[in-house]
Amino acid sequence: MTDLPTFTLSETSLDQIAEIEGRIVIFMPESGKLDQSARRVNRLMRGALERFAESTAFSKMKQGEATDLAFPTGMRADAVQVIRLDLTADPEAERRAGAAIGAGAVKGEVLIFAGERKKLEHLMMGCLLKAYAFGDHKTDHGERGTVEITMMVAKPDDLQSDLLRVQAVAEGVYFTRDLVNEPANVLTTVTFADRLEALRELGLKVEVLDEDRLEELGMRTLLAVGFGSETPSKVVIMEWTGRGTEAPLALVGKGVVFDTGGISIKPAGGMEEMTMDMGGAGTVAGVMKALALRKAAANVVGIVGLVENMPDGRAQRPGDVVRSMKGDTVEVINTDAEGRLVLCDIMWYAQERFEPRAMIDLATLTGAVIVALGHENAGVFSNDDTLVGSFLAAAATEDEGAWRMPLGEGYARALKSRIADVKNTGGRPAGSITAAEFLQRFVKKDTPWIHLDIAGVASTDAATTLAPKGATGWGVRALDRLVSDRFEG
Repeated sequence: MTDLPTFTLSETSLDQIAEIEGRIVIFMPESGKLDQSARRVNRLMRGALERFAESTAFSKMKQGEATDLAFPTGMRADAVQVIRLDLTADPEAERRAGAAIGAGAVKGEVLIFAGERKKLEHLMMGCLLKAYAFGDHKTDHGERGTVEITMMVAKPDDLQSDLLRVQAVAEGVYFTRDLVNEPANVLTTVTFADRLEALRELGLKVEVLDEDRLEELGMRTLLAVGFGSETPSKVVIMEWTGRGTEAPLALVGKGVVFDTGGISIKPAGGMEEMTMDMGGAGTVAGVMKALALRKAAANVVGIVGLVENMPDGRAQRPGDVVRSMKGDTVEVINTDAEGRLVLCDIMWYAQERFEPRAMIDLATLTGAVIVALGHENAGVFSNDDTLVGSFLAAAATEDEGAWRMPLGEGYARALKSRIADVKNTGGRPAGSITAAEFLQRFVKKDTPWIHLDIAGVASTDAATTLAPKGATGWGVRALDRLVSDRFEG
């Protein structure tokens, strides 16, 4: 598993700047005015920093952008990283500045001179998230070595609580990224469940339901997805109790550890990417870890359905009819529309057992949402304007793209079946919306609910501002913020 870089706060000390090895980070406002630490660096560099502040190169830099001055004269440092950042910069620029630091923190020591700056939460988050590199399966452990980051500020004690929260949430994001990045021969349903059981060490209550128990509960749509796999289907329940006996928020995640499409098999090209089809469950796990690490004053239950969708002689077929835990019968039109069959049973279970205050499901559910929204936004569907408004505000605060999509009876009609209560797919038109309509069928009347289709944002084939290529950990920060804003206090 990937560890966070060591990140500590200390009081500003300028006496040893000349002897520090590794990287030094200096912030420079639009005016080019040098603060106390920058003036000391400038003196050691014989005025080079001041000349850079007056250069065309600096004037063209945007807020949060960085430039390296390599192997500075008069110092032992490998580089002085100059970041253009005003004291009044917005959170997006602060995260971008932090990401620039994290991207450069490949190995060794990084010393950040933040001076009198007091609001550094977003900068610290950007730094830790961009420093992530998944190297578990590289013989040299990947591109990055051990990194030690020290941020020097005027009053480090005032920022300690912010750092602890940032580290907790970043740990959750790292956990999600590691899970989503793992190959399917490593992250089976069994090993996934084992990793979630290990969260008991943080104070979470974790329960694993095996196939016999799932059959007793009537989760036959979920079980049908895994009929063709050698690995057993499982459901894992994670409970965090931080607020007495009030009803919890329920987070529900699709955990298809590999998706061949089943009998409705996918094309070979790109199928290797289906190791990320457990992204919803991975996000739920990351949120639960973050909440436990920061000891959130809220009650939250995370429920994930872990299955593998494979074709063999026992696999379900197009045309099969299966009965859900709710009791509705489902005609399976396409075995590659399997995620909704997993979710519908665990959503119903969450409501029956926990009677949650609200329920949010997450899934890499449809390619259609990528056609609609690309890789910039998750598709957001909801039956409750107040809840979805709170989530969209939380996502905006954390700069995690999310866009509300419609629901309606006209879309639901596409799911009518001739021989069963409902079909599992309504065809290509409005594919992400009809999938959400299928799920809404399994939401009780009085349960506020959000469905997040994260197929376009869970993993990307290019680096983003805060993540390298691959798993992004999208949703951990937004959902943690939602819990903080709406369900704590």
